[in-house]
Amino acid sequence: MDPKERMKIPRQPMPEQDPKERVSNFYEVPHGYTPELAMEEAKRCIQCKKPLCVAGCPVNIDIPWFIRLVAEGKFVEAARKIKETNGLPAVCGRVCPQEDQCEKVCVIAKKVEPVAIGRLERFVADYEREHDEVTIPDIPPWTGKKVAIIGSGPAGLTVAGDLVKKGHRVTIFEALHKPGGVLVYGIPEFRLPKKIVEAEVDYLRRMGVEIECNAVIGKLETVDELLSNGYDAVFIGTGAGLPYFMNIPGENLVGVYSANEFLTRINLMRAYLFPEYDTPVLKGKRVVVVGGGNTAMDAARTAIRLCPEEVKIVYRRSREEMPARIEEIHHGEEEGIKFELLTNPLRFIGDEEGRLRAAECIRMELGEPDESGRRRPVPMKGSEFTIDCDVAIIAIGNGPNPLIPHTTPELKLTKWGNIVVDQETGRTSKKGVFAGGDIVRGGSTVILAMGDGRTAANSIHEYLTTGKW
Repeated sequence: MDPKERMKIPRQPMPEQDPKERVSNFYEVPHGYTPELAMEEAKRCIQCKKPLCVAGCPVNIDIPWFIRLVAEGKFVEAARKIKETNGLPAVCGRVCPQEDQCEKVCVIAKKVEPVAIGRLERFVADYEREHDEVTIPDIPPWTGKKVAIIGSGPAGLTVAGDLVKKGHRVTIFEALHKPGGVLVYGIPEFRLPKKIVEAEVDYLRRMGVEIECNAVIGKLETVDELLSNGYDAVFIGTGAGLPYFMNIPGENLVGVYSANEFLTRINLMRAYLFPEYDTPVLKGKRVVVVGGGNTAMDAARTAIRLCPEEVKIVYRRSREEMPARIEEIHHGEEEGIKFELLTNPLRFIGDEEGRLRAAECIRMELGEPDESGRRRPVPMKGSEFTIDCDVAIIAIGNGPNPLIPHTTPELKLTKWGNIVVDQETGRTSKKGVFAGGDIVRGGSTVILAMGDGRTAANSIHEYLTTGKW
């Protein structure tokens, strides 16, 4: 087809659950493309000579090539093309912010909507798995080198997959009882079904990656002990699992959660299936979620499936400044979440038994831009008011888990406690130790963590091969 004809094809919508139905269940919201929809969407790609989308992808997927294969109906081949650089396509197709990465720089987006790259990635990954076409690549003979990976989130899983394909023996140490990191404890079932994560992890196991769960490095063994006990290199991918609070009165009341605890109870420990899973969580009738990012949206959309009356997001800036994905905000609005924008909590109010009953808030207005480039929210004197609530979820960010840094004194850290690395290699200040993902970046995205993993894997391979640091 002529490129002009291709650009006349409208972007294909993805079928999804009706909001009135999905708000009462935890099933995945989008149903995914059919083969016919996928092929029609793939035809919209004009196969430009300088594909900016590839540079826009943190793991440099050959996007035009895999989309061309989809357009030809070669779905399994398309999935394998993606897997040349991305070991978690079914995950990335669901949770990556394509609108700010590959799709943002799509050439046709200058005139029409960009090609739905993320939806096509999800489709081919699902097609390969559902049709039992997943194959294990040839693994070269063992090089004699062993690598320890601390943390089984997207960064750690990526490093493991890349290194085992180079012939190294890899062991992942995961502190929790299931591998997957933020993919299993942080992202709700309706956005990322756990069976998808389990399939991706199983793929790595079949390639030869060993995974030890309930293994808290820093307590069980230190990084130094791993290096002394037969491992030639260590990758730290422990993420940002330390929740931030607002340090306002009443945060210790019964009913006030960090988003980290609330989502972990729901996602990893299946509290939404209580009493089938014996994990209690306060469901509440009126819920306030503080924050405006993807974690806040995840917490709010989870809460509205559990809480019958009202869920409000309280965010101190305006809608335009919300860092959450547009798609997630849209889904939340469809599901009935209310937004108290330009609003900030001052304190939480409890009853005589220490249980949360309300949040006192203040209206904000936007002033001059701060260091983030966004206009700074400024309190409006005399605008205080209260919101009735019996559950509050604080989703204002997370910091790095301090256990590894505190037990590895040679690691150089930022003032926030993140590990300092060489951005080109992922090397830390300690010989043989690499790091990537949120432990380096702070709270970020799955795909950026995976990009860090690929960078570190290449650098680790070079170090193990040459011995040069």
